Amino acid sequence: MKGLILKIDCPDQHGIVAKIASYIADYAGNLIELSQFTDEQYGKFFARVEIDTSDLTVDTEDFISGFRTLGKSLSANWDFRHYPYKMRTAVLVTNTNHCLNEILWRTQLGEMPVEITSIIGNRDTCQSIAEKAEVPFHLVDMDGDATKKEAGFQQIRQILIDEQVELTVLARFMQILPDWFCQELGGKIINIHHSFLPAFIGANPYRQAYERGVKLIGATCHYVTSELDAGPIIEQEVKRVQHFHTPQDLMRLGRDCERIALARGIRYHVNDRTIIHRNRAIVFPD
Repeated sequence: MKGLILKIDCPDQHGIVAKIASYIADYAGNLIELSQFTDEQYGKFFARVEIDTSDLTVDTEDFISGFRTLGKSLSANWDFRHYPYKMRTAVLVTNTNHCLNEILWRTQLGEMPVEITSIIGNRDTCQSIAEKAEVPFHLVDMDGDATKKEAGFQQIRQILIDEQVELTVLARFMQILPDWFCQELGGKIINIHHSFLPAFIGANPYRQAYERGVKLIGATCHYVTSELDAGPIIEQEVKRVQHFHTPQDLMRLGRDCERIALARGIRYHVNDRTIIHRNRAIVFPD
């Protein structure tokens, strides 16, 4: 089935849903799904609309351009995407591979509409995984001083441009992104990290958590901003810790949380189920 996904946000006002539904019906579109949310604090309306365009009485592009009149009358921001589609996605890695393997597995299953353009690593640890999956692997040497790191990120930027990447996933990529990189790709970079931050920072966070006797362990998937690990949260996953769990058990539980949260976060993003508002991500889960 071919169709369109409409994401829209605008000042809250009476009759928004009725106007959108009426526009779709006027051209014989079939409204498959409509998810909405009103943020009363800021007086903002958000919605994701899925439309079957099989029986449209006008050309699809004319339907999209014709929405401009309604959109402007609502003082809205909006975006249409054709589906089915596959979002061109690059995965950045360092040493650990559990998140990378999860992405590759779910992509192969067809759970996420992505086309993995390449895997980019600042170590060659995951190169064999990329080769087995028949995905190009780029090794970017970033060891050394600030000049070397800057050159590395410039190289990554060029790879993303050359491969026309739409989404960049940090699958345990253990490098701090420079501000210019975050700003240039705002809303198009997803990261995953353990949810002990900011309580347990630095080396061995699982050992620190174990010594404090934490009772919950988790992971956070979020959009990347210039502020380290503080971007809009897309998804979180938690598991309960028991008194008999060792630091190794905590790492195992943490890896599970990271894999699940990252997979969900990617799926929500590529299916246009997220809208960024201020420092929050409005998520319409499937």
